[in-house]
Amino acid sequence: MSNLPIFDVAGSALQAQSVRLSTIASNLANADSVAGSPEQVYRPVEPVFQAQASASDPNLTGVRVREIVQSDAPPVRRYEPGHPLADADGYVFAPDVDPVAQMVNLISASRSYQAGVEVISTAKELALATLSMGR
Repeated sequence: MSNLPIFDVAGSALQAQSVRLSTIASNLANADSVAGSPEQVYRPVEPVFQAQASASDPNLTGVRVREIVQSDAPPVRRYEPGHPLADADGYVFAPDVDPVAQMVNLISASRSYQAGVEVISTAKELALATLSMGR
């Protein structure tokens, strides 16, 4: 908690976007994984954000990650009879991860994170300029 609540609000946004970036990276890393049964397949995850009043100023609102939820989309069933994980019918199960949609989310999260960094940088410059006015 700082004396300037803008840092609290922007910091909460950075933390939330960092979690979002991590979940997207996890989804992309596991997009090509397969399992022998639907129960063992990787389930894509996504953070759920929630507004949160700033601790230093109740008139300001930041953001926090309320929870990280797993997708309930059914896994993709692929016929690969020669695969070592194939079931008795020759099928393997892959997560329902759309790499293109994940990349769009990655770009969005990255830009949101960059915007938060710019807010902190601008607030810092303004605070320093205000302090140097008395010289």
